[in-house]
Amino acid sequence: MSDPTPDTMPDEPTARIPAPSRSATEQPLQPPDEPQPLQPPDEPQPLQPPDEPQPLQPPEEPQPESAPVEPEEEPAPFSGGPPPLPEPMLVLDGDLPPADVAPQQEQVDHGTCTSCGGAYDEEGWCTQCGERRADPRHHVTAAPSSAVAGVCDRGRRHRDNEDAMALWADDAEPDRAVLVVCDGVSSAPRSAEASLAAAQAALEVLVGDGDPQERHERAAEAAADAVIEVAAAHPGESPSCTYVSAVVHQGRASVASIGDSRAYWLPDDSEPLRLTSDDSMAEEQVQAGISRAEAEAGPLGHTITRWLGPDAPDHRPATVEHDVSSPGWLMLCSDGLWNYASEPTDLAAVVRAVAGRTGDSPGELAQGLVDWANEQGGADNITVALARCGAARQDGRHG
Repeated sequence: MSDPTPDTMPDEPTARIPAPSRSATEQPLQPPDEPQPLQPPDEPQPLQPPDEPQPLQPPEEPQPESAPVEPEEEPAPFSGGPPPLPEPMLVLDGDLPPADVAPQQEQVDHGTCTSCGGAYDEEGWCTQCGERRADPRHHVTAAPSSAVAGVCDRGRRHRDNEDAMALWADDAEPDRAVLVVCDGVSSAPRSAEASLAAAQAALEVLVGDGDPQERHERAAEAAADAVIEVAAAHPGESPSCTYVSAVVHQGRASVASIGDSRAYWLPDDSEPLRLTSDDSMAEEQVQAGISRAEAEAGPLGHTITRWLGPDAPDHRPATVEHDVSSPGWLMLCSDGLWNYASEPTDLAAVVRAVAGRTGDSPGELAQGLVDWANEQGGADNITVALARCGAARQDGRHG
C-alpha cells in the first residue's frame, strides 16, 4: 500500500489533518486591500404600486394531431360529360348540334299607309313614304243597327276634329234608339276631349228607363260634369262644347239641346222641321227681325250663348217632343253640315239628292252628307247622325 498523496484525506477520522502543501501554481498571499471609506446609504426609493393582476388565461387546449393528407384522386375521364365541340367544325358523317339562336322580336303591325301601302312605325310615320298616319279621331263612323248610323269628320280646314257623337240602337228593339252629338268650341282648349266625354256620359244616362224629360236633364248634367272633369285635369283651361240628344221610343222622339248643334225631322211625305232652337247671337238677331241668312253669315253667326263647360251659365237643356211614327229621317248634326243648308227645306233637298246616289243605308247616307259638306268647302268639323223612323219606304227618299 503506497502513501497517500498530500491532497488525500486520511482514512482514520481521528488522524491529524496535514497542513496543505503549496503547489507550484499557487500565488503568494497578497496583503489585504486598504479599507474603503463608508458610503452613505442610498435614500429610500418610494414604493411602487404593485402591478395590476392579469386575468388568468385558460389553458390552451391541446391541438389534435392533423390527419395525414391523402392525395386527391384524378376524376374519371369524361365523368362530367363529353367536352364541348369546337366551332367551326366539319362533320363528315352526321349533323351539327343545333346552335343557340337568339329569339327574334315579334313584329308589331302598326297599320298600313293609305298613300303608298307602306308600314307605319310605332310613332305613326310611314317607313316608306314618310307620311304621318291620320288621327283615328279625324274620321269616325258608327252603325249600331241597320236603322241607325253616324259619321264624324274633321272637315277640310281644321287641324283636329273637335266634334263627337255617341249612338245606341239594337235591331232586336227597332222602335228604340239614342243619338248624341257634341261640337267642341274651337276657341277653348281641350274641347275635343270635352265633346267626346260629354257625348259618352250622356249616352250612358239616356239608354236607361224612365221619363224622357227627366232623363234628358240628368244626361245633360252628366255631360256637363264630364266636361268639368276634363277641365279639372288641366288647371287654367276651360274646355266647352255644344250638346244635342234624341231618344226615339215607340214612334216619338224627345230632343234636348244646348248651343247650336241641331236636330231635324225630315219625313218622306210631309214638311221637314227643325226641332231645336239655337242658343246663339244669330238666333237672337233672327228673333229681332234680321233674316236668318244674314244673321248666320254675320260676324256673330256662330257665337253661342249657352254651352257645356266650367264657365257655362247653366246646364239645363231646352227639350221638345215630336211624332216620328211616319217614314222619315231623324237627323242630329253639327254646324259643319247645316252651315251649307240651314233651312229645313234646303237640307231635306240635299238629303234627297244624296240618298238618290247612296241608297237607303243610314251609314252610306251619313257618309254621303259628310262628303257633300266637304265639297262645299268643309270649313268646320262635320257630324251627321241618322235614325230611320217608320215602317215603310226604307229607300232614303223624302217627300
